[in-house]
Amino acid sequence: MDKIQQLEYHSIFILREAYRSFKNIAMLWSIGKDSTVLLWLAKKAFFGHVPFELIHIDTGYKIPEMIDYRDRIAKELQLRLIVGQNKKALNLKETFPDGVTDRIVCCKNLKTIPLNHTLDGSWERKVYEPISNTWSVIANAEPYNAVIVGVRSDEEGSRSKERVFSVRDNKHEWDASSQPPELWNLYKTEFAPGTHVRVHPLLEWTELNIWEYIERENIPVIPIYFDQGNGERYRSLGCYPCTSPVKSTSKNPKEIIAELTSGKFKDIAERSGRAQDKEGGGTLETLRKEGYM
Repeated sequence: MDKIQQLEYHSIFILREAYRSFKNIAMLWSIGKDSTVLLWLAKKAFFGHVPFELIHIDTGYKIPEMIDYRDRIAKELQLRLIVGQNKKALNLKETFPDGVTDRIVCCKNLKTIPLNHTLDGSWERKVYEPISNTWSVIANAEPYNAVIVGVRSDEEGSRSKERVFSVRDNKHEWDASSQPPELWNLYKTEFAPGTHVRVHPLLEWTELNIWEYIERENIPVIPIYFDQGNGERYRSLGCYPCTSPVKSTSKNPKEIIAELTSGKFKDIAERSGRAQDKEGGGTLETLRKEGYM
């Protein structure tokens, strides 16, 4: 068994353990490569069926190709998709692109706050029903007590402090110093009532591992990860006012793997094109303490 197969089997074990342990669980789907690999692993874990809802937080500023890809894949794979959004902040223009806030506050307004309210059911959820191929709106929905997230410990500093089963309080706030120990792949999955849990099946994966798995499994990721003929591609996806493409002529996973192992991106941080990471002291830990992904 090679490294990638070990990672795959371990992630599938975590997914099954999470589904067994929590009554009302969902999975965050940012549409990026990591959460799309996570979706692929979920299909493998449950024999082609994804038994929980997928959640996407739409900031209103996502790269347009991301939304097109989201809707197409949800339809093709027959996924029950939940979309949350902070409509009030968008209507009041409480955003960085409108010149009212800095990037960190904008992330809180458009990502953290709607995520927390979508998870606890206090804000309406827009729902795609694959059987009828229709969208509807649900208000006062049942809260999720756990959510599966595709974060990796190598991606950004604060994420290296996470556990596989990561505890949040009833306000979705995270205290990195009070996480349960996880030794020998033994995980604590029983928690006090009111505890919210984030589950991280990809925590031990690296950016290189993700692309190696995408190549091996031929996973259909969003095309803007590849050079479309202009010598640029996206390495990390987010909102278009704060996310820049990188100079690269890689047109497939194999060429990206070469860039990561011996090429131009071997020693360059993956999120170097994400402008919000450079504010607030260069870390997202403040946002993550409040519930950010």
